[in-house]
Amino acid sequence: MINSIEKSVAEFIGTFALVLVAAGSVNVNWSFLGSHEILGVATACGLIVTLAVYSIGNISGAHINPAVTTSLFITGQMELKNTISYIVAQLMGATGACLFLSYLVPADMGNMYLGTTVLASEVTFKAGILIEAVLTFILVFTIFVVAVDNRTSTKYAGVIIGAIVFLDIIVAGSLTGASMNPARTFGPAFVLGHWADHLVYWIGPITGGMFAAFFYTGIFSLKGNTA
Repeated sequence: MINSIEKSVAEFIGTFALVLVAAGSVNVNWSFLGSHEILGVATACGLIVTLAVYSIGNISGAHINPAVTTSLFITGQMELKNTISYIVAQLMGATGACLFLSYLVPADMGNMYLGTTVLASEVTFKAGILIEAVLTFILVFTIFVVAVDNRTSTKYAGVIIGAIVFLDIIVAGSLTGASMNPARTFGPAFVLGHWADHLVYWIGPITGGMFAAFFYTGIFSLKGNTA
């Protein structure tokens, strides 16, 4: 039996890896390629999510995202104690990844960015929330179908979830950064002290994830396992 501490450690490691790759790939594209090449970022993020699902999925469920954890909590799939410990571990993992990245990449090579998610100049605060909410709705709905609901879960869940992350970033990466994950945005923001429009990346993903969870359970019901 895997205990709650072990699950939280897995979430820390998984989120560390996710944010290191997500923020690092943005840094590489800005610093070394001289432009924000969205395809490379989307590919890197999709792959690390896929690998996380297959590596720690059997330990913690590989949430690596407070929006996912919250969505599972409100549908009775997570106990409050584990929900809190998961989210704390996710935020710590994201922060640790960005601290490491700030030392890994010299300032003159771009660590001033640290993969920070920001709104494009034409995207308003409300529009940013809507975009992040829609992207996260798609992600969480997919997670419920292929990983949470025991009736429809599949061994290809990691590939499918990673593909959704890839496509979401392709569609909206240039608009909001396509975070879909408060921890993904919190890490760079905390390390850099860059809090502009930060609430977009909490309100949007949490709202979108919760709506997806309620929608799925309301329409299809749910047969899962409580953690």
